[in-house]
Amino acid sequence: MAQRGHHPEVDWPARPDTSLALNRMGTFDWDLDSGRMHLDPTAFEVLDLRPDEFTGTAEGLRRRIPPAEASRLDARVAHALKAGRTHYGAYIRSRRRDGSPAWTHIQGSIVRDPAGRPYRVIGIVRDAAHDPAEPGAPRERSEGSEGRRRMTGVVERTTAILAHARTVNDVTDILKDPQALGHLGAVSVMLGIVDGGRIHLVAEGQLGSYVPEIEYTRIDARLPMSEAVRTMQPVLLASREQFQRRYPDLWPYIEPLNVRSGVYLPLIAQGRTIGALGLLYTRDGDFTAEERNLLMALGSGIAQSLQRAILFEQEHDLAEGLQRAMLPRRIPEVAGARIAVRYRSARMGRDIGGDWYDVIPLGEGRVGVMIGDVEGHDTDAAAVMGQLRIVLRAYIVEGHTPGTAMARASEFLRELETERFATCTYAEVDLTTGMLRMVRAGHLDPFVRRGDGSCHRIPVAGGLPLGLPRDGAANAAGAGTGRVLSAASHAGESCGYPVTTLELHPGDTLLLCTDGLIERPGTDPDTGMRAFMSTVGRGPLDVEELADTLCGLLGDAGGGDDMALLVLRRRGTPIPRGGGPLHHRLDPGDTEGPGLARHLIRAVAAAWGAPDRADEIELAADELMTNALVHTDGGADIGVRLTGEGRIRVEVADSSSAQPQRRAAEDWAVSGRGLMLVERLADAWGVQPRGGGKLVWCEFSVPVGAGARPAGRPADHVPA
Repeated sequence: MAQRGHHPEVDWPARPDTSLALNRMGTFDWDLDSGRMHLDPTAFEVLDLRPDEFTGTAEGLRRRIPPAEASRLDARVAHALKAGRTHYGAYIRSRRRDGSPAWTHIQGSIVRDPAGRPYRVIGIVRDAAHDPAEPGAPRERSEGSEGRRRMTGVVERTTAILAHARTVNDVTDILKDPQALGHLGAVSVMLGIVDGGRIHLVAEGQLGSYVPEIEYTRIDARLPMSEAVRTMQPVLLASREQFQRRYPDLWPYIEPLNVRSGVYLPLIAQGRTIGALGLLYTRDGDFTAEERNLLMALGSGIAQSLQRAILFEQEHDLAEGLQRAMLPRRIPEVAGARIAVRYRSARMGRDIGGDWYDVIPLGEGRVGVMIGDVEGHDTDAAAVMGQLRIVLRAYIVEGHTPGTAMARASEFLRELETERFATCTYAEVDLTTGMLRMVRAGHLDPFVRRGDGSCHRIPVAGGLPLGLPRDGAANAAGAGTGRVLSAASHAGESCGYPVTTLELHPGDTLLLCTDGLIERPGTDPDTGMRAFMSTVGRGPLDVEELADTLCGLLGDAGGGDDMALLVLRRRGTPIPRGGGPLHHRLDPGDTEGPGLARHLIRAVAAAWGAPDRADEIELAADELMTNALVHTDGGADIGVRLTGEGRIRVEVADSSSAQPQRRAAEDWAVSGRGLMLVERLADAWGVQPRGGGKLVWCEFSVPVGAGARPAGRPADHVPA
């Protein structure tokens, strides 16, 4: 291994000599949000500071800057930040360690987010004692002063460009840009990134100057880039003879090219070599002091940008991996429907958010689907999302109604004391009848594409976002009307999350998404909504293809937010609109309700091909309704639908968890025969627990060939 800091052909001193001190130039990186400031080694030399003396903030510079000068510099920076400028510069009087005065030139490039907020400053610190245009310096112009001015411009431009690099690919793309080659005066540039015990090499060059080195090389290889990484010292090659003599393994690649000199710079960040930069030139000769300082300053700036990019990718991959672990590992196959899901993380920020989706098979031809978004864009949001998804799933599987499950999930999130809130939409689909029940907690309305290709935004009665205090933000709960059969789940309304019901016909497609798919930074939300609905309307029928098409709205770079999407298409041939199961609510004290329910049940039985059994169905339903009203404190929800086996099913749900008991009544008793009567009349009956209550059901066979219509005219328009 070569001695550190020394090569026989080139004398590259570990510290600049007196002639170079006049042109020393360092770089700084200032995070405005945290207040932390990073100085490279040359910046410490320019300011005559030791690293152990520096506090890591802008205040730490005051050790070398007098109060009056510091105030003037602060005012210059504050004005540039407030005025929306992208750059600032100032000459200040500084004080060396021995107390002698000095002139220092500071230039900064201000980096702003898409909203224009400044969050970072990257710039240079230069020894300006002999600048000809400054007070106290000679006024004559010289070729050397022009060279220094050119050098400053190159560093400033390159630093400003690299300030916007977020990933390693961004850094390499900037350095591979032909303009960057021109700025550096090189005809070929190579960037090597340390990866374990190897160096991963990417290279770009002008025609006839590109060096096709091996993509991966060992750090202990006899190559100039490997030596720069090993020794943490620049490798300078001033002639073709030096290439041939010192690196015979590389010479066969160099010999046919128009390359006569080169330099390989170690990229050092936080005392560790993370890569190396190689530059090749077409001219012979040693490098001047100004060129060496230029290369050292550029190497320092590139190292800082590369380190930030590596950390960005590591943290983003960790956060994204955490979120994906919180999402379902697979989507179950559901008979009667095709389902596709997508998730894309944000690429504009380091962290990711709390978007999620889930699919829950519920049995008997029913499936629950949900989508949601936890506030924030960090790993904590992803962790809260995982807990919230699991607890919502548990409440739903237990049999709670959609409104009750949403209310309990909101209480759970409040008890976590995370100061986070979440939005969510949950939909429960009966794929046999097409009944769709939806509940919304501050989230986007769902969308439905009908079989005729029309796309509709479905206004779903909404409640507060999950986790908010019960008495806050009441106006967040929206209400809507639309093509609905009912919005009548009183249990849901009492807990703040009313349930909206509509019918999903065969061939219809339900779409749930988070706002990352609709909203774009710097654009009107309505524009994104129109683009989304237009794409849905003309998109492919296949749910997987439709999901891919909608993700394409974000482009390759993604948006400023993460995004989740769920697409469900009910299988079957599209049919004309209308029809559906019967739903009716019975409230205590409603004297007309039971009679209206019996009338509707008879009409439905006749319309669905069972007029001969209408009396039996009406009588059994009346017994179940009476039990719910007499033996429970609340009302009851009545439902009548066709099952997949072609049976008419009557369901009565109430708020009591007490199970009904079948008992034998005495001869002259006026009650006690209800369940015996249901058992005799129906082909099957049973009881299902439903969270805080129960559902009692009975089924009746429909004669074969009777022409039952699960989706004919709307149930509330069945003829008397």
